[in-house]
Parts: sequence; C-alpha cells; structure tokens
Amino acid sequence: MRTPCWTGVVASGWLLLAAVSPLWPSQTLAAEQPAAPKVLIVAGPCQHPPGTHEAAAGARLMKHLVENPEGAPPLRAEVLYDWPQDQGALEDVRSVVFIGDIFPPERMADPAKVKAELAALMDRGCGLVCIHYATGLRGEHVSDDGDHPLLRWLGGYFATGGCPHHRSVARVLTATVVPTEGDHPVLRGWRAFTFDDEPYWNNYFGKDGPAKNVTPLATSMLPPDNPKKEIVAWAVERPDGGRGVGIVLPHYFRSWKVDDLRMLVLNAIFYSAKAEVPPGGVKSSLPDLATFKPASVEPRPRRKK
Repeated sequence: MRTPCWTGVVASGWLLLAAVSPLWPSQTLAAEQPAAPKVLIVAGPCQHPPGTHEAAAGARLMKHLVENPEGAPPLRAEVLYDWPQDQGALEDVRSVVFIGDIFPPERMADPAKVKAELAALMDRGCGLVCIHYATGLRGEHVSDDGDHPLLRWLGGYFATGGCPHHRSVARVLTATVVPTEGDHPVLRGWRAFTFDDEPYWNNYFGKDGPAKNVTPLATSMLPPDNPKKEIVAWAVERPDGGRGVGIVLPHYFRSWKVDDLRMLVLNAIFYSAKAEVPPGGVKSSLPDLATFKPASVEPRPRRKK
C-alpha cells in the first residue's frame, strides 16, 4: 500500500518546524527584552582653557562609560551640544546629564523655553545629574532669596557670580574626597581618593541647609588652611519620583583617570536613571583620554570664575 503524498508533506512540515522551533524562544525573548534606559548627555557652552572642563569631550567620555560598564547592563546615551528642537528626542529619556560652564539651560538660546521643557521632564520623574560647573548659578539666574528650579530638581547648587544670598567658593588645590557612611546606591564600590582639582564648597542647599530628602554622598575637608567638612556630592529624592545628583567635580579633564571618581559619576548616572547599581559599584575601563577629542588633556592657565 502506497503512503498518501500528503503524509510526506505533513512529515516534512513537522521536520521543518522541529528544525526552526528552537529559534522561536530566543527570538521571543529578544523581542520582549525592554530597551536599556536612555540618558541624554547635554554639553553646554564652555569657555575654559584647554584641559579644564572640556564639556564636549567630557560628554563624549560619559557616553562611552555608561554604554560600556563592567558588571552592569549598559545604558543608552545620546550626546547633544544644545537643547533638542525635536520634542520626540525627550519622550523616552530617563535622565538628563549636564556638563558645561554654569547650569547649561541658563546659557542656551531660549532659557525660559528650555527650563519649561526640562520642568515637564522633571514632573514626570526624570532624573538629573549636574557635573562640576553645571551645578552653578549666577546672581542674575536666581531670586534675591536664592530660589531657582535647580534647587528643587538637584537639591542644591554652586552659588557664584554675585549671588546676593550666598557665596560658594572654588579653588584649585589638593583635595581628598571621602564617601559618606550609609547604604545609598551611589556610595557603592568607590573609595576615598586624593587628587589635584578644583572642588566647590559652601554650596547652597537652601536657607536652612540640606532638606530632608537630600543625602550627602561625598565630603572633603576644605579649605586646607581652615578645614571644615564640606559636601561635594549629594543626591535628592524628589516628590515627583525623580532623582537628582550634584557632583562638583572634576575641573581638570585629566581627573577622569581616577577610577573612584569615574565610579562615583557612573553610580550617580545609573541611580538617576533608576538603573541598578551593582553592590561593587559601576566599574569602567578608560581608553586614552585623547580618544574623546578634547582641546587638550593637560590644563592651560585657568580663568577666574
């Protein structure tokens, strides 16, 4: 008795299905994998001498670090050198990282528009990280009593340039940066480090000092000739659910070579984006700093702030 031809077709179909089906679960899992959190890294205007601040190169460097962490899933990062004109670029952003001379929105073409759009991001719980001088506000940016949205979004700021209510200090010196005690995610892994840089101190956290939702992360005894424990990195848990971190370092581009400083910054960015910070911190390896195309790796004569 001959086997009907359709039997062979069915058998062949099952063989083909058996051969292909092992691919299905992995394809399904890949399709179901959530996209990595997106971080927008914005390099604001920078007029410091080569080798100092290096906002554009610093932004490119941070993009490399968050996309190539060790022991942690990477983030997605986009570097911009101005605020995006296309609102679509902001739709899936989990955190905004600013680097530049003064809080960059205050130095962009339309500060009111940029701050309004940034406020909308903050209201939906977006994170915020400001690096070194990007934590700074001048007298013309704040009210007489020091109020500014950055105080609420970040928990504090570097008050410079004729602020009527407060005067922070910046000075190039040898500083030892020490993590505070506690179990905050940004504290994981990194240890105290000493380097030549320009920390800011007497930073402004409101007329009554840091609010209850502000956590000091790092301190330094400043200035050396009259030392007092000063907060040089802090985090805030905002009522809108967002997270902010201010780090008043680094001034010199070469300072990015310090492993513990990089871990502090990486932990801060991951935390702000609500990504998991491993128990040992977010580790990184750094290629030659010249890779990120700074004007110079080594500092030139500095300008006064």
